[in-house]
Order: sequence, then C-alpha cells, then structure tokens
Amino acid sequence: MPILKSALLPLFVIMSSLPLHAENHVSSPLIDPLDKYVELIKAEKKHIPEQRKKVLNDFAAFIARQCRERDSVNLMFICTHNSRRSHMAQISAQTAAAFYGIPNVQTYSGGTEATACNIRTVRALRRAGFSVAASTESFNPVYLVQYSENRPALKAFSKVYDSSENPKDGFAAVMTCSDADQNCPVVSGSITRVSLPYVDPKVSDDTPSEDRTYDDRLLQIATEQFYVMEQARKLLDAMSSEIVPRG
Repeated sequence: MPILKSALLPLFVIMSSLPLHAENHVSSPLIDPLDKYVELIKAEKKHIPEQRKKVLNDFAAFIARQCRERDSVNLMFICTHNSRRSHMAQISAQTAAAFYGIPNVQTYSGGTEATACNIRTVRALRRAGFSVAASTESFNPVYLVQYSENRPALKAFSKVYDSSENPKDGFAAVMTCSDADQNCPVVSGSITRVSLPYVDPKVSDDTPSEDRTYDDRLLQIATEQFYVMEQARKLLDAMSSEIVPRG
C-alpha cells in the first residue's frame, strides 16, 4: 500500500486517526488558577451536540489551513455590544490556542456598537481563574486579562469591530449572537464567516441566578473554543505527518 500524505485524507478521518500530544504536556502554559477550570472544560466536551460539532469542526479546519498558509491567524468574535459573549469567546479561544500550542492564532473582539465590557463578564472570568485587572477608569474601562505567565495579557474593552485595535482584513468573523449575525450581513475585511450564536447571559441580570447564568455561558463558550483548538491541533499534527494505512 502506498504512503499517503495525511493532508490529502478527508478531514474527519484525520481528526479521528491520530492521538493528540497536547493533552499530555508536562506543564500547562496557563496560569495555575486556570488548571481546575481546564479540567472542567475537558469533562464538558462530551456534552457538545453533534450538530454543533459540525460547525466547530469546520472552524477548526479553517484555522488549521490558515496556520499552514499564514504567519498569523486572526479570529474576530463579534456580538452587538461587545460586552459579554464576544469577550468570553475571544479570551477562551486565545487561552485554548495557548493550551494546545497554536501560537499563530491571535484573537480579537468587537461589536456593531460600543458600550463597555460588562462587569458581570469580568466577575465570571475571575471566578473561572483568569486574572483580570482594570487598567483605566471610565465608563468603558480597559481590563487586562492574564491567562498565561509567558504571554501578554489581553485587553478587554468594548469597541466596534472595525476599531483601530482590530485587524482590517484577513480575519475570520465569528458571530457570537444572532442579532449581530442578522444585522451585519457583511463584515468588511473578513475572509470567512462563522455563525456561533450563544444565548445572552444578560437575561439573568439582577436576578438570583445571575452568577450561575454567566458561569454557565462562559463554560459553554470556553468548552467549544477548547474543542475547536483541540481539533485544529490534531489537523496540524496530521498535516505534518504521514499516515501508513494498516493491513
């Protein structure tokens, strides 16, 4: 039987055929308080619906292809106000990329209008184990979010998606809310569009279930972003390997 380059095999075969070394790294690149949260994320992966996995697998395949072709893979997470879900997704995706050793990935977030990174989002991130500190004081403060000891902190503040803080072109537009997905049919400069809507945790603001709702939403988003980066890592490993069919 001839030796086949794994990059030529169907993506679902590649994803399922190779072990993932990144799960076994000797030490995590993340800050220590996130260790327990990552274990929780791993346990939650089995609850991702199969239909959702199809979208996530396509997203992972895009990331892997871009990693092979570009020095930097830019992912922009977009929701209406850039105050809750898009920040959760940006921070989770960057953390997952660091965990699975995909340094090409750079994450950003933005909205169709600017407000502020909601303090409830900040509190949920802190409860998960992220180090979050306000570096400015204003209606729209800039928070510094540390997820790794050896990588720069992420800036979290509300901005429109075409802000000067964000890339102008060559990025994936990841729509994290249905409103932004419907009301922003064209995201200028994007090279692909991914629809990953999440229920807004705002529905529980100022209720007894507020903290639980925000924690659940962050865990759902983080679990899916870790799944995406895990699959992208598998694909990258497969693309640099050769698979010899058995028998």
